[in-house]
Amino acid sequence: MAVGRFQVMATLQAARAYVLGMSVASAKSFGLNRAIFYAAAKRGFKGKGVVKPPTQFKSKEKKYSEREIKKMQKSFTMTSIGDEAAYSIEIDGKKFFVIGSEVQSPDGFARQIERRFGKNYSKAWKEAVKICKNYDKGVLLSQRYFYETIYKPRRDELAKKWTEKFGG
Repeated sequence: MAVGRFQVMATLQAARAYVLGMSVASAKSFGLNRAIFYAAAKRGFKGKGVVKPPTQFKSKEKKYSEREIKKMQKSFTMTSIGDEAAYSIEIDGKKFFVIGSEVQSPDGFARQIERRFGKNYSKAWKEAVKICKNYDKGVLLSQRYFYETIYKPRRDELAKKWTEKFGG
């Protein structure tokens, strides 16, 4: 399968969050969240205004119990990575990001991102982390500078390279 811009965005955003100190699980959740967010933004949003904690949380990978959902609702907050913010919850002491009621989990990241790389995702991950480590922290903390300096100039090059080298 081909690696596309969506997978490049998710992988680079996850590497960015990881380099800035998030755990790998939380970073993958953030990366998937941002890739989904920007794909939706490209198509145009239908805004809802004020956002309240969802009454349900869902995931394609897991069914949550009522008790888990209540804990998630209590932990619902806005989390910032530099000047970029996204809604998040806590599950078993780990931060996961959400869009609406959909939890972006590491399992979702594996299904939507890693599988495109076949068995070689770890090589692309290491490259993405290396790319992010080569930039000043200020670039990583800025939504605009990250997009303009790290993602945009290499998105097509990485999609092509990663498809040829690692595509599953």
